Amino acid sequence: MPRRRAIGIVTSDKMAKTRRVEVPRTTRHPLYGKVLHRRTICYVHDENNESRLGDRVEIEESRPLSRLKRWRLVRIVERSREIDLAALKAARSVEALEQGESSGPGEATSAQQE
Repeated sequence: MPRRRAIGIVTSDKMAKTRRVEVPRTTRHPLYGKVLHRRTICYVHDENNESRLGDRVEIEESRPLSRLKRWRLVRIVERSREIDLAALKAARSVEALEQGESSGPGEATSAQQE
């Protein structure tokens, strides 16, 4: 029997070699017929820690790897376009300090001192 494959979005990448992936699905309510949005949570083995938060990934069913992990990462379908603002601000402040400028609040710049 072939192994099941699914495409989902990485919702947590805080564990080493493990990702939490949400696989969305839509179903109809049996009585009222309304379309319901449901999701399946899968814990996925990512050997090289290559996927990141928000990435769209393809996963494949595998033998049990731990208490929760039953899936393996096949490939990254699409990289996330989200920007980590905290990391971006930290990088800018490091660049400013390296250039001799101070960008901290409350400190006067050369334009304000004149």
